[in-house]
Amino acid sequence: MTSLRQGAEKDKFDERYSRQILFRGIGTEGQRGLAAGRVAIVGCGATGSALAQLLARAGVGILRIIDRDYVEASNLQRQSLFEEKDAAESLPKAIAATRRIAAFNSEIVVEARVEDLVPGNIHELLEGMDVILDGTDNFETRYLVNDYAVKNSLPWIYVATVGSYGVTLNVLPGKTACLACLFPDTPQGMIETCETSGILNTAVNLVASVAATEAVKLLVGGGAAEKLRTTLWSYDVWTNEQAEIAAAKPRAGCRACGERNFVHLAGEGRPHITMCGRNSVQIHERARPIDFTEMQARLESHGMVRHNEFVLKFWREPYEMTLFPDGRAIIKGTTDTGVARSLYARFVGS
Repeated sequence: MTSLRQGAEKDKFDERYSRQILFRGIGTEGQRGLAAGRVAIVGCGATGSALAQLLARAGVGILRIIDRDYVEASNLQRQSLFEEKDAAESLPKAIAATRRIAAFNSEIVVEARVEDLVPGNIHELLEGMDVILDGTDNFETRYLVNDYAVKNSLPWIYVATVGSYGVTLNVLPGKTACLACLFPDTPQGMIETCETSGILNTAVNLVASVAATEAVKLLVGGGAAEKLRTTLWSYDVWTNEQAEIAAAKPRAGCRACGERNFVHLAGEGRPHITMCGRNSVQIHERARPIDFTEMQARLESHGMVRHNEFVLKFWREPYEMTLFPDGRAIIKGTTDTGVARSLYARFVGS
Protein backbone atom coordinates (compact mmCIF):
# COMPACT_ATOMS: atom_id res chain seq x y z
CA MET A 1 0.00 0.00 0.00
CA THR A 2 2.84 2.37 0.92
CA SER A 3 4.60 1.82 -2.40
CA LEU A 4 1.35 2.49 -4.29
CA ARG A 5 0.84 5.74 -2.41
CA GLN A 6 4.42 6.80 -3.05
CA GLY A 7 4.01 5.98 -6.73
CA ALA A 8 0.85 8.06 -6.95
CA GLU A 9 2.56 10.98 -5.25
CA LYS A 10 5.50 10.74 -7.65
CA ASP A 11 3.16 10.70 -10.66
CA LYS A 12 1.36 13.77 -9.32
CA PHE A 13 4.68 15.55 -8.75
CA ASP A 14 5.96 14.66 -12.23
CA GLU A 15 2.73 15.84 -13.85
CA ARG A 16 2.62 19.18 -12.03
CA TYR A 17 6.19 20.08 -12.99
CA SER A 18 6.37 18.12 -16.27
CA ARG A 19 7.11 21.14 -18.48
CA GLN A 20 9.85 22.29 -16.16
CA ILE A 21 11.33 18.80 -15.88
CA LEU A 22 11.45 18.64 -19.67
CA PHE A 23 13.69 21.71 -19.69
CA ARG A 24 17.24 20.42 -20.08
CA GLY A 25 18.69 22.79 -17.50
CA ILE A 26 16.49 21.37 -14.73
CA GLY A 27 15.35 17.82 -15.38
CA THR A 28 14.13 15.41 -12.72
CA GLU A 29 17.10 15.84 -10.40
CA GLY A 30 16.92 19.60 -10.65
CA GLN A 31 13.24 19.56 -9.81
CA ARG A 32 14.01 17.52 -6.72
CA GLY A 33 16.58 20.12 -5.80
CA LEU A 34 13.91 22.79 -6.05
CA ALA A 35 11.54 20.73 -3.90
CA ALA A 36 14.24 20.49 -1.22
CA GLY A 37 15.05 24.19 -1.47
CA ARG A 38 14.47 26.72 1.31
CA VAL A 39 14.15 30.36 0.25
CA ALA A 40 13.57 33.48 2.33
CA ILE A 41 11.99 36.48 0.61
CA VAL A 42 12.57 39.67 2.59
CA GLY A 43 9.78 42.07 1.71
CA CYS A 44 6.60 41.14 -0.13
CA GLY A 45 5.74 44.27 -2.05
CA ALA A 46 5.91 44.49 -5.82
CA THR A 47 9.16 42.61 -6.39
CA GLY A 48 8.75 40.28 -3.42
CA SER A 49 5.25 39.15 -4.41
CA ALA A 50 6.38 38.50 -7.98
CA LEU A 51 9.37 36.50 -6.73
CA ALA A 52 7.19 34.51 -4.33
CA GLN A 53 4.66 33.64 -7.02
CA LEU A 54 7.30 32.53 -9.53
CA LEU A 55 9.21 30.37 -7.06
CA ALA A 56 6.05 28.86 -5.59
CA ARG A 57 4.83 27.84 -9.05
CA ALA A 58 8.30 26.48 -9.84
CA GLY A 59 8.02 24.13 -6.85
CA VAL A 60 10.48 25.52 -4.31
CA GLY A 61 9.79 23.39 -1.23
CA ILE A 62 9.86 26.02 1.53
CA LEU A 63 9.23 29.74 1.10
CA ARG A 64 9.55 32.04 4.09
CA ILE A 65 7.92 35.40 3.39
CA ILE A 66 9.03 38.18 5.74
CA ASP A 67 7.21 41.50 5.53
CA ARG A 68 6.34 44.30 7.96
CA ASP A 69 3.55 45.93 5.96
CA TYR A 70 -0.12 45.52 5.07
CA VAL A 71 -2.01 45.58 1.75
CA GLU A 72 -3.40 48.88 0.44
CA ALA A 73 -5.37 49.69 -2.70
CA SER A 74 -2.36 51.41 -4.29
CA ASN A 75 -0.48 48.09 -4.16
CA LEU A 76 -2.88 46.29 -6.50
CA GLN A 77 -1.48 47.84 -9.68
CA ARG A 78 1.76 45.89 -9.37
CA GLN A 79 1.71 43.49 -6.39
CA SER A 80 0.49 40.32 -8.03
CA LEU A 81 -0.47 38.19 -5.02
CA PHE A 82 -3.09 40.55 -3.59
CA GLU A 83 -6.79 41.24 -4.16
CA GLU A 84 -9.16 44.11 -3.38
CA LYS A 85 -10.46 42.16 -0.39
CA ASP A 86 -6.94 42.01 1.08
CA ALA A 87 -6.66 45.80 0.84
CA ALA A 88 -10.13 46.33 2.33
CA GLU A 89 -9.15 44.18 5.32
CA SER A 90 -5.63 45.68 5.60
CA LEU A 91 -4.23 42.15 5.68
CA PRO A 92 -0.50 41.86 6.36
CA LYS A 93 1.20 41.20 3.04
CA ALA A 94 2.91 38.04 4.28
CA ILE A 95 -0.45 36.57 5.34
CA ALA A 96 -2.24 37.54 2.12
CA ALA A 97 0.60 36.14 0.00
CA THR A 98 0.63 32.86 1.91
CA ARG A 99 -3.10 32.41 1.42
CA ARG A 100 -2.91 33.10 -2.29
CA ILE A 101 0.01 30.72 -2.84
CA ALA A 102 -1.84 27.96 -0.96
CA ALA A 103 -4.67 28.32 -3.47
CA PHE A 104 -2.45 27.44 -6.44
CA ASN A 105 0.20 25.23 -4.84
CA SER A 106 -0.83 23.48 -1.64
CA GLU A 107 2.07 21.03 -1.94
CA ILE A 108 4.79 23.42 -0.79
CA VAL A 109 5.34 25.00 2.61
CA VAL A 110 4.88 28.77 2.86
CA GLU A 111 5.74 30.48 6.13
CA ALA A 112 4.39 33.96 6.81
CA ARG A 113 6.41 36.17 9.15
CA VAL A 114 4.76 39.54 9.82
CA GLU A 115 7.87 41.22 11.14
CA ASP A 116 10.34 43.96 10.37
CA LEU A 117 13.74 42.37 9.69
CA VAL A 118 16.16 43.93 12.20
CA PRO A 119 19.44 42.86 13.84
CA GLY A 120 17.54 41.47 16.82
CA ASN A 121 15.54 38.92 14.81
CA ILE A 122 17.52 38.35 11.63
CA HIS A 123 19.20 35.16 12.89
CA GLU A 124 15.85 33.60 13.80
CA LEU A 125 14.14 34.69 10.57
CA LEU A 126 16.87 33.63 8.14
CA GLU A 127 18.30 30.58 9.91
CA GLY A 128 18.18 27.39 7.85
CA MET A 129 17.60 29.08 4.49
CA ASP A 130 19.49 28.16 1.31
CA VAL A 131 18.98 31.46 -0.52
CA ILE A 132 17.78 34.95 0.45
CA LEU A 133 15.89 37.09 -2.06
CA ASP A 134 15.53 40.85 -1.78
CA GLY A 135 12.01 42.24 -1.98
CA THR A 136 12.73 45.26 0.23
CA ASP A 137 12.47 48.94 -0.57
CA ASN A 138 15.40 50.37 1.39
CA PHE A 139 19.18 50.10 1.58
CA GLU A 140 19.24 49.87 5.38
CA THR A 141 17.63 46.42 5.25
CA ARG A 142 19.68 45.39 2.21
CA TYR A 143 22.96 46.15 3.98
CA LEU A 144 21.69 44.17 6.97
CA VAL A 145 20.90 41.17 4.75
CA ASN A 146 24.28 41.56 3.04
CA ASP A 147 26.10 41.48 6.40
CA TYR A 148 24.20 38.36 7.49
CA ALA A 149 24.70 36.58 4.17
CA VAL A 150 28.42 37.35 3.92
CA LYS A 151 29.08 36.39 7.54
CA ASN A 152 27.23 33.08 7.11
CA SER A 153 28.38 32.34 3.53
CA LEU A 154 24.79 32.31 2.32
CA PRO A 155 23.93 33.36 -1.26
CA TRP A 156 21.49 36.20 -1.69
CA ILE A 157 20.09 38.17 -4.62
CA TYR A 158 19.72 41.95 -4.58
CA VAL A 159 16.70 43.21 -6.55
CA ALA A 160 15.31 46.73 -6.95
CA THR A 161 12.75 48.40 -9.19
CA VAL A 162 11.60 52.00 -9.55
CA GLY A 163 9.87 53.78 -12.42
CA SER A 164 10.62 51.71 -15.52
CA TYR A 165 14.03 50.55 -14.29
CA GLY A 166 15.04 47.29 -12.61
CA VAL A 167 18.39 46.08 -11.30
CA THR A 168 19.65 42.82 -9.77
CA LEU A 169 22.87 41.30 -8.46
CA ASN A 170 23.80 37.78 -7.34
CA VAL A 171 25.93 37.81 -4.19
CA LEU A 172 27.89 34.59 -3.68
CA PRO A 173 30.00 35.22 -0.56
CA GLY A 174 33.67 34.44 -1.04
CA LYS A 175 33.27 34.25 -4.82
CA THR A 176 31.63 37.41 -6.15
CA ALA A 177 31.37 41.03 -5.09
CA CYS A 178 28.89 41.75 -2.31
CA LEU A 179 26.56 44.74 -2.08
CA ALA A 180 29.08 46.67 0.03
CA CYS A 181 31.76 46.05 -2.63
CA LEU A 182 29.71 47.94 -5.20
CA PHE A 183 28.02 50.43 -2.87
CA PRO A 184 30.40 51.02 0.08
CA ASP A 185 28.17 53.70 1.55
CA THR A 186 24.42 54.20 1.73
CA PRO A 187 23.33 56.30 -1.28
CA GLN A 188 22.98 59.92 -0.22
CA GLY A 189 20.75 62.75 -1.42
CA MET A 190 17.48 62.34 -3.26
CA ILE A 191 16.74 58.66 -3.86
CA GLU A 192 13.94 57.73 -6.22
CA THR A 193 11.16 55.58 -4.80
CA CYS A 194 7.87 54.32 -6.19
CA GLU A 195 6.16 57.01 -4.08
CA THR A 196 8.12 59.78 -5.85
CA SER A 197 8.71 58.34 -9.33
CA GLY A 198 5.98 55.73 -9.74
CA ILE A 199 6.58 52.21 -10.95
CA LEU A 200 5.60 50.04 -13.91
CA ASN A 201 4.43 46.51 -13.17
CA THR A 202 6.21 45.38 -16.32
CA ALA A 203 9.56 46.50 -14.89
CA VAL A 204 8.77 44.63 -11.68
CA ASN A 205 7.91 41.41 -13.50
CA LEU A 206 10.98 41.60 -15.75
CA VAL A 207 13.54 41.99 -12.98
CA ALA A 208 11.72 39.50 -10.73
CA SER A 209 11.80 36.92 -13.52
CA VAL A 210 15.54 37.42 -13.98
CA ALA A 211 16.22 37.16 -10.23
CA ALA A 212 13.92 34.16 -9.74
CA THR A 213 15.71 32.34 -12.56
CA GLU A 214 19.04 32.95 -10.84
CA ALA A 215 17.58 31.55 -7.61
CA VAL A 216 16.44 28.45 -9.49
CA LYS A 217 19.98 27.99 -10.82
CA LEU A 218 21.32 28.13 -7.28
CA LEU A 219 18.85 25.56 -6.00
CA VAL A 220 19.22 23.21 -8.96
CA GLY A 221 23.01 23.30 -8.58
CA GLY A 222 25.39 21.31 -10.74
CA GLY A 223 25.83 22.71 -14.21
CA ALA A 224 23.12 25.31 -13.62
CA ALA A 225 25.25 27.01 -10.97
CA GLU A 226 27.96 27.55 -13.59
CA LYS A 227 25.54 29.74 -15.53
CA LEU A 228 24.93 32.19 -12.69
CA ARG A 229 25.39 35.80 -13.75
CA THR A 230 28.34 37.63 -12.16
CA THR A 231 27.37 41.21 -13.02
CA LEU A 232 25.13 43.94 -11.63
CA TRP A 233 22.49 43.88 -14.38
CA SER A 234 19.98 46.64 -15.09
CA TYR A 235 17.33 47.25 -17.71
CA ASP A 236 14.88 50.07 -18.43
CA VAL A 237 11.71 48.74 -20.07
CA TRP A 238 10.67 52.24 -21.23
CA THR A 239 13.91 53.43 -22.85
CA ASN A 240 15.27 49.93 -23.63
CA GLU A 241 18.61 50.88 -22.07
CA GLN A 242 20.61 48.01 -20.60
CA ALA A 243 23.81 47.99 -18.55
CA GLU A 244 26.06 45.53 -16.75
CA ILE A 245 28.80 46.19 -14.22
CA ALA A 246 31.40 43.52 -13.49
CA ALA A 247 30.95 41.92 -10.08
CA ALA A 248 32.76 38.59 -10.46
CA LYS A 249 35.28 39.25 -7.69
CA PRO A 250 35.13 40.85 -4.23
CA ARG A 251 36.60 44.34 -3.95
CA ALA A 252 39.86 44.54 -2.04
CA GLY A 253 39.30 46.24 1.30
CA CYS A 254 35.54 45.79 1.27
CA ARG A 255 34.13 46.50 4.73
CA ALA A 256 31.94 43.39 4.72
CA CYS A 257 33.56 40.60 2.74
CA GLY A 258 37.13 41.89 3.09
CA GLU A 259 37.43 43.27 6.61
CA ARG A 260 34.54 41.19 8.02
CA ASN A 261 33.20 44.32 9.73
CA PHE A 262 29.46 43.73 10.00
CA VAL A 263 28.30 47.09 11.34
CA HIS A 264 24.70 46.68 10.16
CA LEU A 265 24.38 43.25 11.71
CA ALA A 266 25.64 44.72 14.97
CA GLY A 267 22.84 47.27 14.78
CA GLU A 268 25.13 50.24 15.33
CA GLY A 269 23.13 53.46 15.18
CA ARG A 270 20.03 51.75 13.84
CA PRO A 271 16.95 53.87 14.65
CA HIS A 272 13.84 52.45 16.30
CA ILE A 273 11.60 54.97 14.55
CA THR A 274 11.96 54.88 10.78
CA MET A 275 10.43 56.26 7.62
CA CYS A 276 8.12 53.75 6.01
CA GLY A 277 7.18 55.39 2.69
CA ARG A 278 3.68 56.60 1.86
CA ASN A 279 3.97 59.62 4.19
CA SER A 280 4.34 57.17 7.09
CA VAL A 281 6.54 56.48 10.09
CA GLN A 282 7.18 53.05 11.62
CA ILE A 283 7.65 52.70 15.37
CA HIS A 284 9.30 49.53 16.63
CA GLU A 285 11.08 50.64 19.79
CA ARG A 286 10.21 47.58 21.88
CA ALA A 287 8.13 44.45 21.70
CA ARG A 288 4.92 44.55 23.70
CA PRO A 289 2.02 42.13 23.29
CA ILE A 290 -1.19 43.93 22.30
CA ASP A 291 -4.67 42.69 23.13
CA PHE A 292 -6.67 44.01 20.17
CA THR A 293 -10.06 43.66 21.86
CA GLU A 294 -8.89 45.62 24.88
CA MET A 295 -7.14 48.20 22.70
CA GLN A 296 -10.24 48.72 20.55
CA ALA A 297 -12.35 49.38 23.66
CA ARG A 298 -9.76 51.91 24.82
CA LEU A 299 -9.55 53.76 21.50
CA GLU A 300 -13.20 53.86 20.42
CA SER A 301 -13.87 57.16 22.19
CA HIS A 302 -10.93 58.79 20.38
CA GLY A 303 -11.66 57.89 16.77
CA MET A 304 -12.70 55.12 14.43
CA VAL A 305 -11.16 51.73 15.13
CA ARG A 306 -11.46 48.17 13.85
CA HIS A 307 -9.33 45.05 13.97
CA ASN A 308 -8.93 41.50 12.74
CA GLU A 309 -6.60 38.85 14.14
CA PHE A 310 -3.60 40.38 12.38
CA VAL A 311 -3.86 44.19 12.65
CA LEU A 312 -5.74 46.95 14.45
CA LYS A 313 -6.56 50.11 12.49
CA PHE A 314 -7.20 53.40 14.29
CA TRP A 315 -8.18 56.63 12.54
CA ARG A 316 -7.89 60.01 14.23
CA GLU A 317 -7.80 62.75 11.63
CA PRO A 318 -5.47 63.45 9.96
CA TYR A 319 -3.64 60.30 11.07
CA GLU A 320 -4.09 56.57 10.60
CA MET A 321 -2.39 54.08 12.90
CA THR A 322 -1.88 50.41 12.04
CA LEU A 323 -0.95 48.40 15.11
CA PHE A 324 0.50 44.87 15.01
CA PRO A 325 0.23 42.20 17.76
CA ASP A 326 3.87 42.69 18.82
CA GLY A 327 3.39 46.40 19.48
CA ARG A 328 4.93 47.63 16.25
CA ALA A 329 2.98 50.43 14.55
CA ILE A 330 2.88 52.26 11.24
CA ILE A 331 1.51 55.79 11.54
CA LYS A 332 0.32 57.31 8.30
CA GLY A 333 -0.19 61.02 7.72
CA THR A 334 3.15 62.37 8.92
CA THR A 335 6.86 62.17 8.23
CA ASP A 336 7.69 63.78 11.58
CA THR A 337 9.05 61.08 13.90
CA GLY A 338 8.32 63.29 16.91
CA VAL A 339 4.64 63.51 15.99
CA ALA A 340 4.50 59.77 15.39
CA ARG A 341 6.15 58.99 18.73
CA SER A 342 3.76 61.35 20.52
CA LEU A 343 0.69 59.71 18.95
CA TYR A 344 1.97 56.26 19.83
CA ALA A 345 2.73 57.23 23.42
CA ARG A 346 -0.67 58.86 23.84
CA PHE A 347 -2.82 56.07 22.48
CA VAL A 348 -0.73 52.90 22.92
CA GLY A 349 1.67 53.75 25.71
CA SER A 350 5.25 54.91 26.23
